[in-house]
Amino acid sequence: MTARAFAGVLVAAERAQELAEASDLYGWLVGSWALAVRHYADVDVAGLGLTGELHADRVLEGRGVQDVWIMPRRVDRVPPGDPVRNMYGTTLRIWDPAIQAWRITWINPARNHTEQQIGRPRGPDIVQLGTRTNGTHTRWSFTEIAPRAFRWLGDALDPDGTTWRREGEFVATRSA
Repeated sequence: MTARAFAGVLVAAERAQELAEASDLYGWLVGSWALAVRHYADVDVAGLGLTGELHADRVLEGRGVQDVWIMPRRVDRVPPGDPVRNMYGTTLRIWDPAIQAWRITWINPARNHTEQQIGRPRGPDIVQLGTRTNGTHTRWSFTEIAPRAFRWLGDALDPDGTTWRREGEFVATRSA
């Protein structure tokens, strides 16, 4: 099977009929986005001009939305690259009608990092909550969602159980 043939069986043209429009929490994400990286791996990198890219599409007969987050951008990647600021991973989001929420799996093999979360709307935002294998609680949020932009925040709960620490922040702009 060629890569093109594989993409043809993975990518879907539209939302699955059994996924109600009201439950289609991530459909707006489909497309390509330019990323301005403000914070990554517990470090304020806003002044470094670090950029990335994000590409998303419907998959698995329209039952899910999958994306690829890349940092630095593909045109800026040179081996061996900064192991701390290296992201080339994918998120698979699947609607689970049994819990009325989205099951999310993030895998970044560039840093050997995996996360599992549950995503739900919270007011105008989307909040994904999970617990890492080491017991750390995580909260990833899509905020300021607009047709051509959004802000993504990644937080981890400190051992004190009350303080959320910012691990990542990306400002996204839809690409043409």
